[in-house]
Amino acid sequence: MRTVNRIATLLLAVALLAGGALVAVGALLAAAGRPAPLLHRWYAALTTARWQDGPVRAVAAGVTLLGLVALVAQLRRWHPVRLRLAEADGWHLHRRSVERRLARAACAVPSVRRARVRLRRRGGTWRPRVTATGDPAARDDVEFTLRRELDRLAAPRPGLIEIRLLPARRPT
Repeated sequence: MRTVNRIATLLLAVALLAGGALVAVGALLAAAGRPAPLLHRWYAALTTARWQDGPVRAVAAGVTLLGLVALVAQLRRWHPVRLRLAEADGWHLHRRSVERRLARAACAVPSVRRARVRLRRRGGTWRPRVTATGDPAARDDVEFTLRRELDRLAAPRPGLIEIRLLPARRPT
């Protein structure tokens, strides 16, 4: 679960807890025959509020915006934190750790420097995307090195490994 979702859940839980506690206190005071001034003020304010009032529209817009942000956060496809090795065994690796390890492996190829790897998983296959600075002719060596490293990790067989080798800029 992402941080945004956790914060939204925490805020919603606190609001529901506070509202429930206020209603419970108001009910206890009403049962005891005492007035509940806070609830009476809220009731009076809410029954006299009209849609044309500025604060009413501002609160409605804020709640709508918060709901849309929570909806988008839930529907957005997040990168997985952990990647399963095989379907049945339950073992997994952390995605960022695998990305760093593959980047180091790509940098181990003699003509490659500053490699960056992004890893995605589609179904049972992993799809590495490598962007590095180096000789474009070393593409086959980089692919071989990455496949060997993925075999060492016991990762599922990658279908396609996207490799972009950008030539190093020379000072003019």
